[in-house]
Amino acid sequence: MKSIPLLLMGCGGVGRQLLQHIVSCRSLHANQGVHLRVVGVCDSKSLVVASDVFTRELNDKFLVEVCRVKLNGLSLSKLADFDECLIYLNSESKRKVIDIAALLGKSTGLAFVDCSASSETTGVLNRVVDLGCCIVLANKKPLTSRLEDYDKLYSYPRRIRHESTVGAGLPVIASLNRILLSGDPVHRIIGSLSGTLGYVMSEVEGGKPLSEVVKTAKSLGFTEPDPRDDLSGMDVARKALILARLLGRRVNLDDIKIESLYPDEMEPDVMSVEEFLATGIKLLDNDVEERVKKASLRGNVLRYVCVIEGSRCEVGIQELPKTSALGRLKGSDNVLEIYSRCYNEQPLVIQGAGAGNDTTAAGVLADILDIQDLFP
Repeated sequence: MKSIPLLLMGCGGVGRQLLQHIVSCRSLHANQGVHLRVVGVCDSKSLVVASDVFTRELNDKFLVEVCRVKLNGLSLSKLADFDECLIYLNSESKRKVIDIAALLGKSTGLAFVDCSASSETTGVLNRVVDLGCCIVLANKKPLTSRLEDYDKLYSYPRRIRHESTVGAGLPVIASLNRILLSGDPVHRIIGSLSGTLGYVMSEVEGGKPLSEVVKTAKSLGFTEPDPRDDLSGMDVARKALILARLLGRRVNLDDIKIESLYPDEMEPDVMSVEEFLATGIKLLDNDVEERVKKASLRGNVLRYVCVIEGSRCEVGIQELPKTSALGRLKGSDNVLEIYSRCYNEQPLVIQGAGAGNDTTAAGVLADILDIQDLFP
Protein backbone atom coordinates (compact mmCIF):
# COMPACT_ATOMS: atom_id res chain seq x y z
CA MET A 1 0.00 0.00 0.00
CA LYS A 2 1.42 3.37 -1.04
CA SER A 3 0.90 6.01 1.65
CA ILE A 4 0.66 9.68 0.64
CA PRO A 5 1.02 12.17 3.51
CA LEU A 6 -1.33 15.12 3.05
CA LEU A 7 -1.64 18.52 4.69
CA LEU A 8 -4.74 20.60 3.96
CA MET A 9 -4.90 24.39 4.11
CA GLY A 10 -8.46 25.74 4.12
CA CYS A 11 -11.51 24.13 5.69
CA GLY A 12 -14.25 26.03 3.90
CA GLY A 13 -16.79 24.42 1.58
CA VAL A 14 -14.23 22.85 -0.76
CA GLY A 15 -11.83 21.76 1.99
CA ARG A 16 -14.59 20.11 4.02
CA GLN A 17 -15.92 18.35 0.94
CA LEU A 18 -12.43 17.10 0.12
CA LEU A 19 -12.08 15.55 3.58
CA GLN A 20 -15.47 13.87 3.16
CA HIS A 21 -14.41 12.51 -0.25
CA ILE A 22 -11.20 11.12 1.24
CA VAL A 23 -13.12 9.33 3.99
CA SER A 24 -15.83 7.96 1.70
CA CYS A 25 -13.33 6.73 -0.92
CA ARG A 26 -11.16 4.67 1.46
CA SER A 27 -12.17 1.29 0.02
CA LEU A 28 -11.83 2.52 -3.56
CA HIS A 29 -8.34 3.86 -2.91
CA ALA A 30 -7.37 0.69 -1.02
CA ASN A 31 -8.28 -1.34 -4.11
CA GLN A 32 -5.91 0.91 -6.06
CA GLY A 33 -3.15 0.37 -3.50
CA VAL A 34 -3.20 3.97 -2.21
CA HIS A 35 -3.83 5.43 1.23
CA LEU A 36 -4.18 9.19 1.76
CA ARG A 37 -2.73 9.85 5.20
CA VAL A 38 -4.00 13.24 6.41
CA VAL A 39 -1.31 14.47 8.82
CA GLY A 40 -2.58 18.01 9.31
CA VAL A 41 -5.45 20.41 8.69
CA CYS A 42 -5.33 24.17 9.13
CA ASP A 43 -7.60 27.18 8.85
CA SER A 44 -6.63 30.85 8.94
CA LYS A 45 -5.91 30.83 12.68
CA SER A 46 -4.90 27.32 13.73
CA LEU A 47 -3.29 24.04 12.75
CA VAL A 48 -4.21 20.58 13.96
CA VAL A 49 -1.52 18.01 13.27
CA ALA A 50 -0.91 14.34 14.08
CA SER A 51 1.31 13.82 17.13
CA ASP A 52 3.89 12.05 14.94
CA VAL A 53 3.70 13.03 11.27
CA PHE A 54 5.87 10.06 10.25
CA THR A 55 3.74 7.29 11.78
CA ARG A 56 0.34 8.73 12.70
CA GLU A 57 -2.54 10.48 10.97
CA LEU A 58 -5.80 12.26 11.76
CA ASN A 59 -8.23 9.34 11.69
CA ASP A 60 -11.49 9.38 9.75
CA LYS A 61 -13.65 9.95 12.82
CA PHE A 62 -11.56 13.00 13.64
CA LEU A 63 -11.78 14.30 10.04
CA VAL A 64 -15.58 14.04 10.18
CA GLU A 65 -15.50 16.05 13.41
CA VAL A 66 -13.31 18.67 11.69
CA CYS A 67 -16.01 19.03 9.02
CA ARG A 68 -18.74 19.37 11.64
CA VAL A 69 -16.86 22.04 13.62
CA LYS A 70 -15.99 24.08 10.53
CA LEU A 71 -19.54 23.81 9.13
CA ASN A 72 -20.71 25.50 12.34
CA GLY A 73 -18.29 28.36 11.71
CA LEU A 74 -15.95 27.49 14.58
CA SER A 75 -12.15 27.43 14.74
CA LEU A 76 -10.22 24.17 14.69
CA SER A 77 -9.12 25.06 18.20
CA LYS A 78 -12.67 24.13 19.31
CA LEU A 79 -12.12 20.46 18.48
CA ALA A 80 -12.74 18.38 21.57
CA ASP A 81 -10.32 15.45 21.32
CA PHE A 82 -6.59 16.18 21.18
CA ASP A 83 -5.31 12.79 22.36
CA GLU A 84 -3.70 11.85 19.05
CA CYS A 85 -2.85 15.32 17.74
CA LEU A 86 -1.33 18.69 18.56
CA ILE A 87 -2.74 22.17 17.96
CA TYR A 88 -0.87 25.35 17.07
CA LEU A 89 -2.32 28.84 16.93
CA ASN A 90 -1.75 31.91 14.74
CA SER A 91 1.90 32.60 13.77
CA GLU A 92 3.04 29.41 15.52
CA SER A 93 0.81 27.40 13.19
CA LYS A 94 2.49 28.93 10.11
CA ARG A 95 5.95 28.07 11.41
CA LYS A 96 4.86 24.52 12.19
CA VAL A 97 3.49 24.05 8.66
CA ILE A 98 6.94 24.84 7.27
CA ASP A 99 8.54 22.46 9.81
CA ILE A 100 6.24 19.62 8.67
CA ALA A 101 7.04 20.34 5.03
CA ALA A 102 10.75 20.21 5.83
CA LEU A 103 10.40 16.93 7.75
CA LEU A 104 8.30 15.06 5.20
CA GLY A 105 9.17 16.77 1.91
CA LYS A 106 12.64 15.31 1.55
CA SER A 107 11.83 11.91 3.07
CA THR A 108 8.39 10.44 2.42
CA GLY A 109 7.12 13.42 0.42
CA LEU A 110 4.10 15.56 1.25
CA ALA A 111 1.02 16.60 -0.73
CA PHE A 112 0.45 20.22 0.25
CA VAL A 113 -3.18 21.03 -0.61
CA ASP A 114 -4.52 24.61 -0.69
CA CYS A 115 -8.33 24.79 -0.68
CA SER A 116 -8.43 28.24 0.86
CA ALA A 117 -9.38 31.43 -0.97
CA SER A 118 -6.55 33.45 0.53
CA SER A 119 -3.60 35.23 -1.06
CA GLU A 120 -1.72 34.79 2.24
CA THR A 121 -0.90 31.15 1.44
CA THR A 122 1.39 32.22 -1.42
CA GLY A 123 4.38 32.84 0.85
CA VAL A 124 4.04 29.42 2.50
CA LEU A 125 3.68 27.68 -0.86
CA ASN A 126 6.78 29.42 -2.21
CA ARG A 127 8.77 28.04 0.72
CA VAL A 128 7.52 24.46 0.65
CA VAL A 129 8.21 24.12 -3.09
CA ASP A 130 11.94 23.88 -2.37
CA LEU A 131 11.35 21.35 0.42
CA GLY A 132 10.34 18.56 -1.96
CA CYS A 133 6.58 18.92 -1.48
CA CYS A 134 3.94 18.45 -4.15
CA ILE A 135 1.38 21.24 -4.41
CA VAL A 136 -2.30 20.81 -5.26
CA LEU A 137 -4.40 23.95 -5.59
CA ALA A 138 -8.05 24.88 -5.71
CA ASN A 139 -7.03 28.39 -4.64
CA LYS A 140 -6.52 30.64 -7.68
CA LYS A 141 -4.75 33.50 -5.93
CA PRO A 142 -1.22 32.02 -5.65
CA LEU A 143 -1.19 31.41 -9.42
CA THR A 144 -2.52 34.89 -10.21
CA SER A 145 -0.20 36.92 -8.01
CA ARG A 146 3.17 38.28 -9.19
CA LEU A 147 4.97 36.52 -12.03
CA GLU A 148 7.85 35.83 -9.63
CA ASP A 149 5.49 33.84 -7.41
CA TYR A 150 4.03 31.98 -10.38
CA ASP A 151 7.51 31.07 -11.64
CA LYS A 152 8.45 29.83 -8.19
CA LEU A 153 5.38 27.57 -7.93
CA TYR A 154 6.10 26.18 -11.39
CA SER A 155 9.84 25.69 -10.77
CA TYR A 156 9.07 21.96 -10.39
CA PRO A 157 6.24 21.51 -12.93
CA ARG A 158 5.77 17.79 -12.26
CA ARG A 159 5.02 18.55 -8.62
CA ILE A 160 2.13 21.01 -9.10
CA ARG A 161 -1.50 20.31 -9.99
CA HIS A 162 -4.29 22.89 -10.12
CA GLU A 163 -7.11 21.58 -12.28
CA SER A 164 -9.76 22.96 -9.93
CA THR A 165 -8.52 26.56 -10.24
CA VAL A 166 -10.22 26.99 -13.63
CA GLY A 167 -13.13 24.65 -14.28
CA ALA A 168 -13.83 22.94 -10.94
CA GLY A 169 -13.70 19.25 -11.88
CA LEU A 170 -13.54 19.74 -15.66
CA PRO A 171 -10.30 18.56 -17.37
CA VAL A 172 -9.35 22.01 -18.65
CA ILE A 173 -5.73 22.22 -17.47
CA ALA A 174 -5.00 18.58 -18.32
CA SER A 175 -6.43 18.94 -21.83
CA LEU A 176 -4.56 22.17 -22.48
CA ASN A 177 -1.28 20.68 -21.23
CA ARG A 178 -1.68 17.62 -23.47
CA ILE A 179 -2.13 19.87 -26.51
CA LEU A 180 0.86 22.04 -25.63
CA LEU A 181 3.14 19.08 -24.84
CA SER A 182 2.38 17.59 -28.25
CA GLY A 183 3.80 20.71 -29.89
CA ASP A 184 0.38 21.85 -31.13
CA PRO A 185 0.33 25.66 -30.75
CA VAL A 186 -2.84 27.08 -29.20
CA HIS A 187 -3.81 30.36 -30.85
CA ARG A 188 -7.23 31.08 -29.31
CA ILE A 189 -9.19 30.21 -26.18
CA ILE A 190 -12.71 31.45 -25.53
CA GLY A 191 -14.87 30.24 -22.69
CA SER A 192 -17.65 30.85 -20.21
CA LEU A 193 -15.88 30.05 -16.94
CA SER A 194 -18.35 31.33 -14.36
CA GLY A 195 -21.34 29.17 -13.52
CA THR A 196 -22.98 32.23 -11.98
CA LEU A 197 -22.51 34.49 -15.01
CA GLY A 198 -23.38 31.64 -17.37
CA TYR A 199 -26.69 31.26 -15.56
CA VAL A 200 -27.31 35.02 -15.54
CA MET A 201 -26.62 35.51 -19.25
CA SER A 202 -28.70 32.53 -20.38
CA GLU A 203 -31.63 33.71 -18.25
CA VAL A 204 -31.64 37.32 -19.48
CA GLU A 205 -31.61 35.88 -23.01
CA GLY A 206 -35.17 34.70 -22.33
CA GLY A 207 -36.33 38.23 -21.57
CA LYS A 208 -36.01 38.29 -17.78
CA PRO A 209 -34.65 41.52 -16.21
CA LEU A 210 -31.06 41.33 -14.97
CA SER A 211 -32.13 42.41 -11.48
CA GLU A 212 -34.65 39.58 -11.20
CA VAL A 213 -32.18 36.99 -12.49
CA VAL A 214 -29.44 38.03 -10.07
CA LYS A 215 -31.80 37.94 -7.08
CA THR A 216 -32.99 34.47 -8.12
CA ALA A 217 -29.39 33.30 -8.55
CA LYS A 218 -28.57 34.60 -5.06
CA SER A 219 -31.56 32.79 -3.54
CA LEU A 220 -30.44 29.55 -5.24
CA GLY A 221 -26.96 29.91 -3.77
CA PHE A 222 -25.33 30.48 -7.17
CA THR A 223 -23.73 33.80 -6.20
CA GLU A 224 -21.43 34.99 -3.45
CA PRO A 225 -23.16 36.71 -0.48
CA ASP A 226 -22.45 39.94 -2.35
CA PRO A 227 -23.37 39.19 -6.00
CA ARG A 228 -20.99 41.94 -7.13
CA ASP A 229 -18.12 39.56 -6.36
CA ASP A 230 -19.39 37.58 -9.36
CA LEU A 231 -20.67 40.47 -11.47
CA SER A 232 -17.30 42.26 -11.32
CA GLY A 233 -15.75 39.59 -13.57
CA MET A 234 -12.66 39.33 -11.35
CA ASP A 235 -13.07 35.58 -10.76
CA VAL A 236 -13.22 34.97 -14.52
CA ALA A 237 -10.19 37.25 -14.99
CA ARG A 238 -8.15 35.13 -12.58
CA LYS A 239 -9.07 31.98 -14.49
CA ALA A 240 -8.17 33.68 -17.77
CA LEU A 241 -4.81 34.71 -16.33
CA ILE A 242 -4.02 31.13 -15.30
CA LEU A 243 -4.79 29.92 -18.83
CA ALA A 244 -2.82 32.74 -20.45
CA ARG A 245 0.22 31.99 -18.31
CA LEU A 246 0.00 28.31 -19.22
CA LEU A 247 0.25 29.43 -22.85
CA GLY A 248 3.46 31.25 -21.97
CA ARG A 249 2.05 34.77 -21.82
CA ARG A 250 4.03 36.93 -19.36
CA VAL A 251 1.00 38.85 -18.12
CA ASN A 252 -0.39 40.05 -14.81
CA LEU A 253 -3.95 40.65 -13.63
CA ASP A 254 -3.60 44.37 -14.40
CA ASP A 255 -2.93 43.53 -18.05
CA ILE A 256 -6.36 41.92 -18.51
CA LYS A 257 -9.22 44.05 -19.76
CA ILE A 258 -12.16 43.34 -17.43
CA GLU A 259 -15.76 44.39 -18.08
CA SER A 260 -17.73 44.72 -14.86
CA LEU A 261 -21.50 44.37 -15.08
CA TYR A 262 -22.00 47.32 -12.72
CA PRO A 263 -20.49 50.86 -12.70
CA ASP A 264 -17.99 52.32 -10.24
CA GLU A 265 -20.72 54.22 -8.37
CA MET A 266 -22.16 50.86 -7.29
CA GLU A 267 -18.89 49.53 -5.86
CA PRO A 268 -19.13 47.91 -2.38
CA ASP A 269 -17.34 50.85 -0.73
CA VAL A 270 -20.01 53.19 -2.13
CA MET A 271 -23.21 51.12 -1.94
CA SER A 272 -24.19 48.38 0.51
CA VAL A 273 -25.33 44.94 -0.65
CA GLU A 274 -28.89 45.74 0.45
CA GLU A 275 -28.93 49.02 -1.48
CA PHE A 276 -27.46 47.37 -4.57
CA LEU A 277 -30.10 44.62 -4.60
CA ALA A 278 -32.99 46.94 -3.70
CA THR A 279 -32.34 49.84 -6.06
CA GLY A 280 -28.93 49.80 -7.74
CA ILE A 281 -29.16 46.73 -9.92
CA LYS A 282 -32.55 47.76 -11.33
CA LEU A 283 -30.82 50.69 -13.01
CA LEU A 284 -28.86 48.18 -15.13
CA ASP A 285 -31.91 46.35 -16.53
CA ASN A 286 -32.63 48.56 -19.54
CA ASP A 287 -29.08 48.56 -20.89
CA VAL A 288 -28.77 44.77 -20.67
CA GLU A 289 -32.22 44.30 -22.22
CA GLU A 290 -31.26 46.54 -25.15
CA ARG A 291 -28.01 44.62 -25.74
CA VAL A 292 -29.90 41.31 -25.68
CA LYS A 293 -32.41 42.57 -28.28
CA LYS A 294 -29.72 43.90 -30.63
CA ALA A 295 -27.78 40.63 -30.45
CA SER A 296 -30.94 38.64 -31.11
CA LEU A 297 -31.69 40.64 -34.29
CA ARG A 298 -28.29 39.52 -35.60
CA GLY A 299 -28.96 35.89 -34.70
CA ASN A 300 -26.62 36.09 -31.72
CA VAL A 301 -26.73 35.77 -27.94
CA LEU A 302 -24.74 37.45 -25.18
CA ARG A 303 -22.29 35.47 -23.09
CA TYR A 304 -19.83 36.60 -20.42
CA VAL A 305 -16.57 35.03 -21.61
CA CYS A 306 -12.82 35.15 -21.42
CA VAL A 307 -10.91 35.55 -24.70
CA ILE A 308 -7.20 34.79 -25.07
CA GLU A 309 -5.83 35.35 -28.57
CA GLY A 310 -2.35 36.58 -29.41
CA SER A 311 -1.56 39.44 -27.04
CA ARG A 312 -5.27 39.93 -26.35
CA CYS A 313 -6.56 38.77 -22.97
CA GLU A 314 -9.90 40.10 -21.83
CA VAL A 315 -13.11 39.15 -20.07
CA GLY A 316 -16.57 40.58 -20.66
CA ILE A 317 -19.80 40.30 -22.61
CA GLN A 318 -19.46 39.07 -26.21
CA GLU A 319 -22.01 38.47 -28.95
CA LEU A 320 -21.80 34.87 -30.14
CA PRO A 321 -23.76 32.79 -32.67
CA LYS A 322 -26.71 30.93 -31.17
CA THR A 323 -25.50 27.75 -32.87
CA SER A 324 -22.01 27.79 -31.31
CA ALA A 325 -21.11 25.73 -28.24
CA LEU A 326 -21.10 28.89 -26.14
CA GLY A 327 -24.31 30.13 -27.73
CA ARG A 328 -26.12 26.92 -26.82
CA LEU A 329 -24.97 27.15 -23.20
CA LYS A 330 -27.76 27.04 -20.64
CA GLY A 331 -27.73 27.17 -16.87
CA SER A 332 -24.55 27.15 -14.80
CA ASP A 333 -22.35 24.88 -16.94
CA ASN A 334 -18.88 25.99 -18.02
CA VAL A 335 -17.85 25.77 -21.67
CA LEU A 336 -14.35 26.24 -23.07
CA GLU A 337 -13.35 26.26 -26.76
CA ILE A 338 -9.67 25.68 -27.57
CA TYR A 339 -8.39 26.49 -31.08
CA SER A 340 -4.99 25.20 -32.22
CA ARG A 341 -3.34 23.90 -35.38
CA CYS A 342 -5.03 20.52 -34.94
CA TYR A 343 -8.26 22.00 -33.56
CA ASN A 344 -8.63 24.84 -36.02
CA GLU A 345 -11.92 24.62 -37.90
CA GLN A 346 -13.58 22.60 -35.14
CA PRO A 347 -12.29 23.58 -31.69
CA LEU A 348 -11.83 21.23 -28.78
CA VAL A 349 -14.90 21.87 -26.62
CA ILE A 350 -14.95 21.09 -22.90
CA GLN A 351 -18.31 21.43 -21.17
CA GLY A 352 -19.84 20.45 -17.86
CA ALA A 353 -20.52 21.54 -14.31
CA GLY A 354 -17.96 24.20 -13.53
CA ALA A 355 -18.94 25.14 -10.01
CA GLY A 356 -19.92 23.64 -6.67
CA ASN A 357 -17.95 22.43 -3.67
CA ASP A 358 -18.55 18.77 -4.49
CA THR A 359 -17.32 19.03 -8.08
CA THR A 360 -14.35 21.22 -7.14
CA ALA A 361 -13.26 18.90 -4.32
CA ALA A 362 -13.53 15.90 -6.65
CA GLY A 363 -11.13 17.68 -9.00
CA VAL A 364 -8.70 18.30 -6.14
CA LEU A 365 -8.85 14.65 -5.10
CA ALA A 366 -8.17 13.52 -8.66
CA ASP A 367 -5.15 15.86 -8.76
CA ILE A 368 -3.77 14.35 -5.54
CA LEU A 369 -4.04 10.83 -6.94
CA ASP A 370 -2.49 11.99 -10.20
CA ILE A 371 0.83 12.67 -8.43
CA GLN A 372 0.99 9.36 -6.57
CA ASP A 373 3.91 8.13 -8.70
CA LEU A 374 6.08 10.87 -7.17
CA PHE A 375 5.80 9.23 -3.75
CA PRO A 376 7.99 6.29 -2.70
